Amino acid sequence: MSSLTVSNEQTTSAKPSAAKVVQPAWVRILHWVNAFAMVLMIMSGWQIYNASPLFGFTFSSSITLGGWLGGALLWHFAAMWILMVNGLLYLALGLATGRFRKKLLPITPEGVISDTKAALTGKLSHDDLSKYNYVQKLLYAGVIVVGVLVVLSGLSIWKPVQLQYLTALFGGYDAARYVHFFCMAAIVAFMVVHVALALLVPKSLRAMIIGR
Repeated sequence: MSSLTVSNEQTTSAKPSAAKVVQPAWVRILHWVNAFAMVLMIMSGWQIYNASPLFGFTFSSSITLGGWLGGALLWHFAAMWILMVNGLLYLALGLATGRFRKKLLPITPEGVISDTKAALTGKLSHDDLSKYNYVQKLLYAGVIVVGVLVVLSGLSIWKPVQLQYLTALFGGYDAARYVHFFCMAAIVAFMVVHVALALLVPKSLRAMIIGR
């Protein structure tokens, strides 16, 4: 009897502990839908930009979507509704579940400076994926704010007469276009950094796919 008990205890102790859930299902689903919609919006937005450039350059047709202005607008508006609905769900669930408070707060200048130095010297730890470092907190909080701005500035460009008060808050139609462009540039920069870090820390990508 005692030998059986010892055997059972050894078997139990040999079993690996259950993997910790890092990203719940709703976060993973909304993350990938958001990424898909954002890529469509950026590529179609570049085609729309090419029709009336703000600066002395245009984007290559190989990285744009829609083929021409009318086609790009159709893609842009279709992706816009996906992004808006998905974004509102993410904000609502993030606030309701307390995820934003737990994951993104607090953010302190000292913490950001310290973690930035650690990241630049390769000493930033990624052992616990359930906790964001201060650089991640700043980037994720910042991209949420930029996401809100890019949607609002986009609406003010789309309906400058119907939403004239919103357009006026951005300084007028032309100014709203610049805000929209620079918000897009900030999101693209975030995505590049985000993908680069996911490749450097593969287990973070795995967690966003299977949750553990």
